Amino acid sequence: MKKCIPISICIALLLTALIYAYANKGVFHSEKTDALNNEIETVFSEAEWIRYENQEYGFYLYLPISWIGYSVIRGEWEGFSHNTSSGYAIVETGPQINVRHPLWSEENPRQDIPIMVFTLTQWDALLDEKFHIGAAPIGPKELGRNNKYVFALPARYNFAFLPGFEEVEEILENDAFKPIKNQ
Repeated sequence: MKKCIPISICIALLLTALIYAYANKGVFHSEKTDALNNEIETVFSEAEWIRYENQEYGFYLYLPISWIGYSVIRGEWEGFSHNTSSGYAIVETGPQINVRHPLWSEENPRQDIPIMVFTLTQWDALLDEKFHIGAAPIGPKELGRNNKYVFALPARYNFAFLPGFEEVEEILENDAFKPIKNQ
């Protein structure tokens, strides 16, 4: 009988706590809980992705797990003056970073993810039509920017319709490119 009293007190306390918690359930829901849940969801979704980070220019790009073994090919974009009597001249250049799928080969090329890097001054000059890039009637499409650089996709980068172009479009449409703001 003596053991029943402490057990019954514990049960009563437990029931009281449960009734209080149920009656005041909004009180226990906090921003910290929301933040924790969002963090768990983010970690879970990031587990399905790998991250390429470029510290030199300040951005990262999430890639599907199927891209493990990707390579990075560095190139250069060229900006041309508008047609003059002497023709076109290269007046601006900048880096272009191509993230390449691991299944890409000379025999079976796949769509790269091309990222053009512009200084803020170059981007403004491009928008002011002081130079152009390529023959397309449209310019590059901005992906994002940080304090030093603007990142863009070349116009018509996927018009060769190489295998994987739909996957690259899906990657980019799902907000996988992230500039590091305080670069």
